[in-house]
Amino acid sequence: MKIYDITVPLSSGVPVYEGDPKVEITAELTIDGGDSANVSRLCCGVHTATHVDAPNHFIDGTRRVDELDLEKMIGKCLVVEVDKNVRSIEPEHLSDFQGAKRILFKTASSDFWGDPDKKFRRDFTYISPAAAKIIADSGVKLVGIDYLSVEKFGSTDFQTHLTLLEKEIVILEGLDLRKIDPGEYELICLPLKLSGGKGDGAPARAILRCD
Repeated sequence: MKIYDITVPLSSGVPVYEGDPKVEITAELTIDGGDSANVSRLCCGVHTATHVDAPNHFIDGTRRVDELDLEKMIGKCLVVEVDKNVRSIEPEHLSDFQGAKRILFKTASSDFWGDPDKKFRRDFTYISPAAAKIIADSGVKLVGIDYLSVEKFGSTDFQTHLTLLEKEIVILEGLDLRKIDPGEYELICLPLKLSGGKGDGAPARAILRCD
């Protein structure tokens, strides 16, 4: 069985969505500094690198990240590759996922993770509200994408997020799918069980497995 790690590492240099907190990782205790153990400190927004959005991200008073059904984040998954010229995933790009309960979209944005400048990119591929409506009505439990949002940059109504989260579809963002071929896999995605704050999301470790 092959295991593919599709998680973007948390690091001080990882791009963050414009306006989100930057990542800070510091060594608070060090053996070479005379302490008995090495202890690092991490500060970041919960929507950093590979992460999960909970309904409470955009719909106040709804399910929080520590209340999500783990069953939605573990199981058979379909990776759908979208042509690299596509910026907006539309209904016509959804014909290949009939019956899939978990869908990950591989787009041109995966290549952004290999950019040595590691700056946030506004020109990422996103899911249009029309496509989100089809996904939401199809029984899908989880939808993932290979950059930091399923929503078009600059959106003011956030309709893609709202359409998916109203149906309690787990949104998995910030995936690195550069080495993943389209097809069927098993997804295992476990977000941190964060309690506190708004419960709007959490960083996650995500892997794919296949025979």
